[in-house]
Amino acid sequence: MKPASFAYHRASSVPEAVALLADLGDEAKILAGGLSLVPMMNFRLARPSALVDVTRIPGLSYLRPGPDGLRIGALTTHRAIETTADPAVLADFGVLPRAARWIGHYPIRSRGTFGGSIAHADPASEWCLLAVLLGAQVVLDGPGGRRTVPAAEFLQGYYTTDAAPDEMITEVWFPRPAGRAVLTEFAQRAGDFAIVAAAVLADIADGTVRSAGVVVGGVGPLPARIATAGLAGQPTTAETWRAAGELAAAQVEPPSDTHGSGEYRKRLTATLVSRALAQAAGA
Repeated sequence: MKPASFAYHRASSVPEAVALLADLGDEAKILAGGLSLVPMMNFRLARPSALVDVTRIPGLSYLRPGPDGLRIGALTTHRAIETTADPAVLADFGVLPRAARWIGHYPIRSRGTFGGSIAHADPASEWCLLAVLLGAQVVLDGPGGRRTVPAAEFLQGYYTTDAAPDEMITEVWFPRPAGRAVLTEFAQRAGDFAIVAAAVLADIADGTVRSAGVVVGGVGPLPARIATAGLAGQPTTAETWRAAGELAAAQVEPPSDTHGSGEYRKRLTATLVSRALAQAAGA
């Protein structure tokens, strides 16, 4: 398959990219890693009138831990996150490099970008799940200046976001450390998109759950946040994790498709949430 015809533009700065997007209209798209957009164009599932290549914009690839959390530049590759040796990142946000290993294959991780994954808004995306779980803020630049949107509000449905056609993501900010966070998933083959993925964050002290956060992907148009208030005060036992998995499964209504029925996804949800919480408790 070949893509439909399109115009190609290369931006050398964020203001230039924003100006191009404003001039080219609603059908223009940003090209970063291109690992999701280009295949969709080849299958004619996406037909942008123009591409604005932002890969040469300097200063948008970084991991910056600090007292206000962790800031990740939009052009930071999955591989850069996976291989970071920054002790502050590994101590407070170690779930990110661990989660990166679930993303596709080596070439995909080497070229795909963090901001591109968030902008693509796949509801089973590892980064989208963790952005919602950890309360990340998405930083956008547009003609009107810069604005920040909580990830849970930025993601609006299948491949749909709050970004205006003339805005681009420049940074994603994780404001709080996430020591006991785990992401796990199930796919038919290594490197495939997850059928179901589960991301959890647990606050545990003296063998008791003080609080927990759970977000599940692959079960609907958005990452599904699970109500977990009932876990507070429970012991860190296998029985508690199994019950939490069943609780999560009861709160989702996944669709059926060629990869499995809705009931199959429910069972995967129960298993993966239970497994992730057990791993978080042992972290």
